[in-house]
This record gives sequence, structure tokens and C-alpha cells, in this order.
Amino acid sequence: MTAPILIFDSGVGGLSVVGALRARLPGAALAYVCDNAALPYGTKPDAWLVARIVAACRAAVAASGACALVVACNTASTLALQALRESLTVPVIGTVPAIKPAAQLLRSGVFGLLATSATVSRPYTQRLIGEFATHCTVIRLAADPLVAQAERVLAGRAPDEAVIAASLAPLWEAPDLDTVVLGCTHFPLLRETLAAQAPRDVRWIDSGDAIARRVAQVVTPAPCNMPGAGESWASAPHRPGLARALAEYGFSAPRALSLPDVFSDRA
Repeated sequence: MTAPILIFDSGVGGLSVVGALRARLPGAALAYVCDNAALPYGTKPDAWLVARIVAACRAAVAASGACALVVACNTASTLALQALRESLTVPVIGTVPAIKPAAQLLRSGVFGLLATSATVSRPYTQRLIGEFATHCTVIRLAADPLVAQAERVLAGRAPDEAVIAASLAPLWEAPDLDTVVLGCTHFPLLRETLAAQAPRDVRWIDSGDAIARRVAQVVTPAPCNMPGAGESWASAPHRPGLARALAEYGFSAPRALSLPDVFSDRA
């Protein structure tokens, strides 16, 4: 391949997947795009979101010349993956909440799924639970405020401990819970803070390495010194802290991602 792998997310959450990709595919050419003007995705109407995600990814693939698209967003994957595959000619790799490995690894039979409202309630998520975790008790918890906290941390600000504590509190009502699936790619960026809030030892599981393994199966990556590697785009490129967060992961300051005017009233 002579083109970068493009990582897409609503915000900076996909950077947690970038870390996993770089660990498994060191030296691969990567580019990044975020639709942060519409952040958070989990609270938006489904039909509008599908159209928005497809428009954003089409524009970003065209701008980057990407050889493949990694949808590093659980909400986008559970909602729009099929539409993206029908709309794009490059391979599209999605994100699946790590329900299967959690069900295989847990000790007590009880685990939590920490995700956005959209992912928690999506029929796709229920199908995963039905296929892999029928023998488990799964505590599904919508924690949309954690998305903003992850964005805040990567912008160089301290997280709001009270917001995080309130978001996690319902998990601890289950005394046997010993594993938590981080069902939003933003959430691994808060792993240390989440672990510090836990009242007992908990295993935290995310999808980053599984995504990286799948990308390695699908794509032969181009070298990181090729033109276009390290570039980034954003629908709101001048949001405070965004350039700083991207720079920490080796990406240039983001350029504006142009979207159709139909989205301007909701972005």
C-alpha cells in the first residue's frame, strides 16, 4: 500500500486505538480525523448520525487518500458500519465492544459495560451479549460525561473527579463485579483515573488490540515517512487543546474537514 491508514472518531478517543496500532504495526503510516463539532455522538438522533458519519468519512478518505478506514468509535461502528462499507471503496474496520473477551476472562460471572447511551442501548450490543455472554450478568451503564472528561485530559486539563465518580457509582452496587468493558474508545484514555476510583481490584478491558490485530490482517501498511502520514483533520479544528492532543500522538495540527451545509445547524 502507498497510502495511510485513516483513523476516525467523534473526538480524540480514537487516539487510544492509535496507540494499539502503533504497538502492533510500528512504522505504519497513519492519519487521523475527528468529527468533534458533533461531539458527543452518543446523544444524537440515529438517522442524522448515520448521514453525518458517512459524510465525514467520505470527505476524510478523499482528503487523505487513505488505503483503509478504521472506525475507532463504538457508537459509529454499532450504528453506521454497514452504511460506510456500502459508501466507501476502501476496507472499513469497525470497533466492537469487548464483550466476548470479558465473558471469557471474568471470574465472578458479573461484568460491567461502560459506554455511551447509544452503544449501551443499541440492538447490536444486545446481540453481542446474547451470542457471547448469556451465562453472565452484564451491567450496562451509560457514561456519556466521561467522553468530555477524556477530551479534557488530552487537552492538558485535570479530570473532574466528581463527574467520574458519579458516572461510575452504579457499577459498584454489584458486589461481585470484577471486570469492566470500556465500550467507548475515549474511556481507555482515562484508565488510570477510572482504576483509582474503583473501590476494589477491577479488570478493565478495551478493544484497542483487537482492532489493531484486524487491521494487520486486512492492510499491508505503508511506511510512516510517506507523504500524508501524520496528517489530521477535524470538523472543529480550532477547539482548545485539540492540536496539543494530536501532537502527543505524532499528528500535525488539524485541518478543517469540510462537510455538507445540511449539517451546520446540528454541529
